[in-house]
Amino acid sequence: MRDAYHEELDTLTDRLVEMTRLVRSAMSRATTALLDSDLHLAESVISQDEEVNRLYAEVETSIYEVMATQQPVAVDLRTVISALRMAADLERMGDLAEHIAKIARLRHPDSAIPPSLRDTIVEMGQIAERLITKTGTCIATRDVELSKELESDDDAMDKLHRRLFRVLLSPDWKYGVEAAIDITLAGRYYERYADHAVRVAHDVVYLVTGSRQES
Repeated sequence: MRDAYHEELDTLTDRLVEMTRLVRSAMSRATTALLDSDLHLAESVISQDEEVNRLYAEVETSIYEVMATQQPVAVDLRTVISALRMAADLERMGDLAEHIAKIARLRHPDSAIPPSLRDTIVEMGQIAERLITKTGTCIATRDVELSKELESDDDAMDKLHRRLFRVLLSPDWKYGVEAAIDITLAGRYYERYADHAVRVAHDVVYLVTGSRQES
């Protein structure tokens, strides 16, 4: 019985790592769709978000069953609590990638990103992918030091987010209100995606050490 119990805890980790893979793919494709006005790619991100939601539901159901039947304590309790929090953050990251894809779909066949901001969005997409890749490794290996590295990547995302606003508020902005709204929303989605990755990393630290980092 205990072997089956610990196998279920290992399965939780596997599902979380799979969620990171899916939301990384979603963000990569959403960024490309946004930059290239690729309707097919945008639709694929939107439709495949259901897979992330399915995994989240599986994690949630498994955790409730473990808590009801095994009454975990100590490290095992931290494992299931952390897994539930991580799954919720990862599910939200999938939603944020979907939101970016919906901006691309809304503006098709035009691009929602003006030429002057393409490089910034490319960088934001690259940082988002780097964050979630590290997040998956952190979950799989429980690497506390790597988890702490995500803070600096998040700082880089915040700087790019602020850069977007400097451009939007510049008197030289010539793309109108609609484009400004699109950029504001997209920037917020990237910034929040990064924040959720950091939250997952904090949960890895809590899982290993029993201590919470300041958010």
